[in-house]
Amino acid sequence: MAGHSKWAKVKRIKAVKDPRRGKLFSRLSRDITISAKSGGGDPAMNPRLRTILMKARDANMPADNIERAIKKGTGELPGVVFEEITYEGYGPGGVALIVKVTTDNKNRAASEVRSVFTRFGGNLGGTGAVAFKFLHAGQFLIAKGAAGEDALLEIALDAGADDVITTADGYEVRCAVNSFDAVAQALEQKGIKPESAEVAYIPISSVPVTDVGAARTIVKLHDALEELDDVQQVFSNDEMDDAIAEAAAQE
Repeated sequence: MAGHSKWAKVKRIKAVKDPRRGKLFSRLSRDITISAKSGGGDPAMNPRLRTILMKARDANMPADNIERAIKKGTGELPGVVFEEITYEGYGPGGVALIVKVTTDNKNRAASEVRSVFTRFGGNLGGTGAVAFKFLHAGQFLIAKGAAGEDALLEIALDAGADDVITTADGYEVRCAVNSFDAVAQALEQKGIKPESAEVAYIPISSVPVTDVGAARTIVKLHDALEELDDVQQVFSNDEMDDAIAEAAAQE
């Protein structure tokens, strides 16, 4: 969930197998289409698209799928019109959640997200309900073997990053949203490949979860939201230690 679990989630995504790989490709395809629509289909001129294409290739997404998604965004191929929506709400124990959605039917998306919140004892709120509990910022996770700490610090800060945080798992680079492209490009030019690169909602403060029963409910809420076709990402401010998180993941 919060903190170290971000790295765990990255590892799970890299290990994803069929049939969930098809759903991952669908989500990446939507991201590619939206990015190409807003910034053009040339990755050299569209840093956001370039970053998403890195994710797609890491996931072994077929080149034909990537090309088709780009052409839908640029209008070279017909396709549905997607829009991006952010939902906010609370889960069990006062845990705050932000759900990023890409959909071609916002009424359907809202209904499905609300239904999942209700099923697991949560409440979907309005805009601004929980956003103040998060930092909306660019976030890069970089393995320790990918760069030295001092070199990474210099590269990131020179490119406009606000902070480089060293953890047991690796380095976390944070930057303002409008600096994301510049930092991504600086890392790319130096041959530093992040494990994850995204504009994220990073918890400012966390809600400790010490009860296994509550932890299981929160994990199920996360999983149910991420199973929805329209949901791209789920962010929350829950904090579980390793033992609780491991017990919660077991059924």
